[in-house]
Amino acid sequence: MSNMEKLILITNDDSVNAKGIHSLVKMASKLGRVVVVAPDKPQSGMGHAITLADPIRLNRVGMFGDVEAYASSGTPVDCVKLAIYEVLERKPDLVLSGINHGENSSTNVLYSGTMSAAIEGAMEGLPSIGLSLSNYDSDADFMQYESYIERLIAAALSNSFPKHTCLNVNIPNVEASHIKGIKVCTQAHAFWEDRFDKREDQFGRPYYWLTGKFGEVNPREDSDLHALNSGFISIVPTQFDLTNYSVLNDFISWDL
Repeated sequence: MSNMEKLILITNDDSVNAKGIHSLVKMASKLGRVVVVAPDKPQSGMGHAITLADPIRLNRVGMFGDVEAYASSGTPVDCVKLAIYEVLERKPDLVLSGINHGENSSTNVLYSGTMSAAIEGAMEGLPSIGLSLSNYDSDADFMQYESYIERLIAAALSNSFPKHTCLNVNIPNVEASHIKGIKVCTQAHAFWEDRFDKREDQFGRPYYWLTGKFGEVNPREDSDLHALNSGFISIVPTQFDLTNYSVLNDFISWDL
């Protein structure tokens, strides 16, 4: 099967209107037949949420030119499920999620709708990649990284891809000419030191904005955060099995 016969599903969490997904469609369309199923509104921070209490709407849209595309009222994970079981005639050869406006390094993967869509693809046994740029600007220049992203997509389509694994790809917020290369990394141990900005509305009732600072614990040179801070594109092979195998025997010894 040639690459132009390959079927590529593209989704995201920033909605069908985001510049990141439009850039990714342009890149991927050179390497296969692209179908888009993405949220009709921003779904950042949704994690692996699915819609259970409401119907999910799915509408054909024409904003991607000749590319078959649908906007869904559901979450990013809903979009992957709908695409596989309702839209596509067969399972895709590759699932791409992004390009996200803002990085999804380290433990951000747990909150990210972008990465949850890629993880859902991996759960279906499909080669899947989540892509993010460390730039929250809605008008960020994604196309300058085209050569790197196309190379990655081509490699994913032509190489053996381990089942139940997806790739978490993050691009540093530097000009493409300053990218030092690509590094396969481990996930950094970092977390948000959460803070809440407490305010009052016009009726004197309190409300809160989540804020805080993101920091790495025990920084390592093989981590994705270190790679990004050093000007490299980071790739972390990611799995959905969260079992901590190294401590299984510790809990077995509890004699419960």
